[in-house]
Amino acid sequence: MSAQTTVSPVAKSTQPAAPKAPKALTAYRPFWAKRFGTARFLPMSREEMTELGWDSCDIIIVTGDAYVDHPSFGMAVIGRVLEAQGFRVGIIAQPDWQSADPFKVLGKPNLFYGVAAGNMDSMINRYTADRKIRSDDAYTPGGEAGKRPDRASLVYAQRCKEAYPDVPIVMGGIEASLRRIAHYDYWQDKVRRSILADAKADLLLYGNAERAIVEVAHRLAAREPIEQITDVRGTAFLRRTNDPTALGWFELDSSEVDMPGRIDQHINPYMTMAQQAEAQGETCAREEEGAFDPLKGQGKGTAQVDAAAAGGQMDLSGGAKPIKLVVNPTLAAKSAAIKANAALPERAGRIVMPPRERTVIRLPSYEQVKSDPVLYAHANRVLHLETNPGNARALVQAHANRDVWINPPPIPLTMAEMDHVFDLPYARSPHPAYADENGGHDGPTKIPAWEMIRFSVNIMRGCFGGCTFCSITEHEGRIIQSRSEDSIIHEIEEIRDKVKGFTGVVSDLGGPTANMYRIGCKSPEIEAACRKPSCVYPGICSNLNTDHGPLIKIYRRARALRGVKKILIGSGLRYDLAVKSPEYIKELVTHHVGGYLKIAPEHTEGGPLSKMMKPGIGTYDKFKQLFDKFSEEAGKKQFLIPYFIAAHPGTSDEDMMNLALWLKRNGFRADQVQTFYPSPMATATAMYHSGRNPLKGISRDETRSERVDVVKGEKRRRLHKAFLRYHDPNNWPLLREALKDMGRADLIGNGKHHLIPFYQPQTDGSYQSARRKNSTGAAGSKTSMTAIGRASHQLKEAPDPRQLPKVQPRKGQILTQHTGLPPRDNGGPKGPATPRTRSTGGARKKVR
Repeated sequence: MSAQTTVSPVAKSTQPAAPKAPKALTAYRPFWAKRFGTARFLPMSREEMTELGWDSCDIIIVTGDAYVDHPSFGMAVIGRVLEAQGFRVGIIAQPDWQSADPFKVLGKPNLFYGVAAGNMDSMINRYTADRKIRSDDAYTPGGEAGKRPDRASLVYAQRCKEAYPDVPIVMGGIEASLRRIAHYDYWQDKVRRSILADAKADLLLYGNAERAIVEVAHRLAAREPIEQITDVRGTAFLRRTNDPTALGWFELDSSEVDMPGRIDQHINPYMTMAQQAEAQGETCAREEEGAFDPLKGQGKGTAQVDAAAAGGQMDLSGGAKPIKLVVNPTLAAKSAAIKANAALPERAGRIVMPPRERTVIRLPSYEQVKSDPVLYAHANRVLHLETNPGNARALVQAHANRDVWINPPPIPLTMAEMDHVFDLPYARSPHPAYADENGGHDGPTKIPAWEMIRFSVNIMRGCFGGCTFCSITEHEGRIIQSRSEDSIIHEIEEIRDKVKGFTGVVSDLGGPTANMYRIGCKSPEIEAACRKPSCVYPGICSNLNTDHGPLIKIYRRARALRGVKKILIGSGLRYDLAVKSPEYIKELVTHHVGGYLKIAPEHTEGGPLSKMMKPGIGTYDKFKQLFDKFSEEAGKKQFLIPYFIAAHPGTSDEDMMNLALWLKRNGFRADQVQTFYPSPMATATAMYHSGRNPLKGISRDETRSERVDVVKGEKRRRLHKAFLRYHDPNNWPLLREALKDMGRADLIGNGKHHLIPFYQPQTDGSYQSARRKNSTGAAGSKTSMTAIGRASHQLKEAPDPRQLPKVQPRKGQILTQHTGLPPRDNGGPKGPATPRTRSTGGARKKVR
């Protein structure tokens, strides 16, 4: 990818100072209302406010989830953090959005409305990957669906503005985070504007927003107009084009690709410094010596290295050390040949880059990206290159006559700040308003998401895996933020002593990823300079500390606590990281697996895995060997539950066929599968929309830009899903047709080496969803499963159940989670349930 870089002439008028270091969360002077003390629950009604002695709320949080006062729920975390700063915080949970009246129930907030859709994106929460409406909502009492609108944060912001037009609106949460720029909307199959341009919000906070929300709250409390709050990291806002408040910024134009003239290349995030130097005919002696240069790592461009090699001057503002380049004749000849073939102009002369903290990159406008998939992919690539808080620059994207400004990401919380956030006085239960007739929360008003995390402990946040289909990195960042050991142990003791129903089993000790606790870059200098989107792809970075010792210590200390019988690990495991620590795998398998452990290879074939940025299936095999070995040594019969994605960009029909063959060869019968879901702003979504690979660079020249095989259309998506459920007789007609078209009719037969048989049981042969609750079907029909223990197939629900075909399985054909696991009987599944979970930055939701 290439883009012409220009400096805005208006930006040369001033040279502002570098930004100050972030202020600690606990360093602010408390707001005067702190005298009211701490509320057992943040109030949801005027009656509760009166009991607390409040005449008004300083801040009102509007959320699409039911209010659960637990650190896994975003509204509780932000509310408690603001309460600790002395502000009076009220909650309006799941309001009726048909009018503005429900948004007035707590009165007019003194400072601002805080608006969020909830722990999940409202569209993903409501619709399946096949765009069918789900029949339940895990974040609502009783699992009832329909309690929030589509694009809830946008609707809530508009209603808040209708309620009190002069009250500032601060939007946050994962839904707003993933829509902060022009984004592809899977549900409408088009590119939508930034949510800021559609909602009537004054400020958008993206990522984990504790640091930003505290600063914004105190500045508003000091009567600073919200229009002037434009310098907070982790925020986005609207500006008029050519607004004089933008003076002092250096603008780099990256709104086009393949522009003629001087070309400043983006750093390839998958090349080491030595590889980048090799491409230019040099070697990087400093890297070979084990050192690192922040200048190159901070992305000041290969153009500067070329300038140095050509004898030009290099701007070293900020005290950065130059890279020591050693000319290698062999590599120089190779580089010359490459440059001659590429026919690109040589770069030479003095390169002076503006200060990063006052540099803004102009992305292609909304009007451009909505009609040009190539520019959409280019904008997505640039955005993902500017995600490291240590070196990211601000971004700007025009929407008609207004610009969406996106400040650099927030500085991660320190361990002390993480402890402060998680040690706040959470009630750890749903608000009393959701209690059933017995005053409890385990009856018909039970909130499924709360039940899932009721006895779990979040020990860290963030993920450096960088999987292209996942939104964790875009939201929480790739720098791991961990709590202290004492803080974690204290929370377990709080659960043991105060949470009703605790039986001694902690359901999870994890986070977005189970085994990234206190793992990060060995060098703060390297971490601040790195621009790679993943620390574990294509392999484990040599600069990554993979020590699982602190995590093992926590496991052992936690299970030794009085009253704790078992510590289970429910979060997804990064197995390619785990194999670096056999001691960790032994500890995990011996003491913390409840019979089943879920991991996510996602695929077996190199093509889709390279688009996902996931390791090869060989790494899974290594982990399985260790898992089986330590399970046998512990005298336990335990099983791995691997999960796979169907229809991911870059997946061919042959790839899915080979995956199905691998599943059969290894004796797996997936009971539930997942189809690729294009979430806003994800790299894989950019592939899905554009058909290009942003990981390899974007160009209109077909020889310099990789095309991606995108799986679109209901029939092909169904086919890929059918390969994962090759054992389901309802899928056999579709698979037979596909295998014949692929020239692989040899896989059809009744032998063990065949994928599907010739015969067809008595079924209707139609496609059905694997889970009844997954979605509503066509009018007048539902998706359902046959009785547990019968043949593994699905039938349409008939008016009279007695009319259903009676299909008896052949010997050995028993429906199980996977072949080889204990069979289920008609009385229901035995052993722990194994629903797939995906982290959403807080509580994790079952994907049925």
